[in-house]
Amino acid sequence: MTKLTIPLGSGTTVENSREVQWAEARSVFPIYLALAKQLGIHIPFTQRNLPENPDLELFSQVQTWLDSMDKRVIVYQLRHLLQMTTLNASESSLKSLIERHLRKAVKTHFDRDKIDFLLVQYFALCAPAKIYHKRIEPPDVAEVMKPILGDVEPATLVWCEPLEAMITALHGFRSLREILKTNFIEQGRRVKESAGGMFYDASALLAFIRFNFLLRRTLIELMHADLIAIRAGIAQLEAGEVRIVDCHHAGLTAAEPVNKVRKLADEWKQPFQKEYTERSVSQAFEKLLGLRADVEVALEKMAAKISDRLVIDSANGLQPGTQKVTPLEVTPSSSSRTPERGAPDVSTKGDVPAALDFEACMEQIWEQLIATPAQRGRTMTTVKIGTTRILLSSWEAAAFVSENGASAEDLRRAVAARAMVSTATANAKERGHTFALDKALAVGRVEASRLQDRVDVAKQAKDTEAAVNLGISTKRLLSALDEAERV
Repeated sequence: MTKLTIPLGSGTTVENSREVQWAEARSVFPIYLALAKQLGIHIPFTQRNLPENPDLELFSQVQTWLDSMDKRVIVYQLRHLLQMTTLNASESSLKSLIERHLRKAVKTHFDRDKIDFLLVQYFALCAPAKIYHKRIEPPDVAEVMKPILGDVEPATLVWCEPLEAMITALHGFRSLREILKTNFIEQGRRVKESAGGMFYDASALLAFIRFNFLLRRTLIELMHADLIAIRAGIAQLEAGEVRIVDCHHAGLTAAEPVNKVRKLADEWKQPFQKEYTERSVSQAFEKLLGLRADVEVALEKMAAKISDRLVIDSANGLQPGTQKVTPLEVTPSSSSRTPERGAPDVSTKGDVPAALDFEACMEQIWEQLIATPAQRGRTMTTVKIGTTRILLSSWEAAAFVSENGASAEDLRRAVAARAMVSTATANAKERGHTFALDKALAVGRVEASRLQDRVDVAKQAKDTEAAVNLGISTKRLLSALDEAERV
């Protein structure tokens, strides 16, 4: 079995370097403090930053407390913390946390699960954009993980072959329903549990990182194709003045208010916050698929009623009504994905701005941002709506992927409104079509007015950061509106 080595400074070893252990402890300390606060665990320290040169007593106290936290914290609690806070954006802290667990002489299955999760988090954070959307191969993973695993020559181990077979199958899935018919989550867990100590072979770790990342990416893509379709359907139901939806496929009542259905769909924006197994994931996704089925049935019923009304009007010699049901074409469905496993191509044929609504626009932006990690050192991020590229500042991107609260929601709405206006403006300039521009302008003006009020609220609350960020984003929306009004 290939021995796993962790790069250390020249002349240092894990056994005799207290300096290395302390540097590691200082790096992971903020994460453990946040975990303790999140879980209501007593923190025996008053300081929130450890000194560079500890005395022996403090060194011993910190190491003892970190060890006790390792025993108490399980992987889903760690996952929740890192995926819901900016702590996940620290490459050095993630690296130290991984190395801390890898260096343990005796590792429990809890340690193994944490290492399994943390390695994928590190890869997702550090993978360059140029490989993020391609068919990721073992050498790609080896290159990204070199700071932790060292120089590893990727090799397909016999007992890891089931992972490779599942990765090959992932490229062929075109719907969430298809992948739910497999038991890939459980199969991956069985391979991991049967490995024993071989799990820590460097080549094996690369195989698990690749499998876990590609499985997660596939689930996210397929899930959001269904979410976008649900939101588009809800918008059509609201336009048709439908107020109640039969949601028995989703395990709800036969008379659910449309606004509650929309809220249910919106709640799916957050990643899983509880411990999950193949069964719990399958149950959650089955409810999502059921919700889409319920919305589509409601659309069919609405279309049938409109058709019947037109027939009756025609038979009575009345002028047919003008109301119609727009086909569900706002986003690509989960059965029409491209062969490559990248971020979904949000550009579609035809006049995209005519069909694009506010929620669909926001969802497309969110989907691209979660699929592509922000490059370190860059203050701007680009998303694409149709053929239009929208630049987002770091705080705007963070509002979609790592922050919650009223300020984050305001920023998301500002970006979505700006994207709608910019897309409609570009379409009008390029094709001479202005019919979508009026809708975008109406949405943009409402949001701009609301955002200006929110800036005033932030100022009154003396929340300087929120006021400045919201102010800049509002000015960008006003600038987009000004350009649109000149078309």
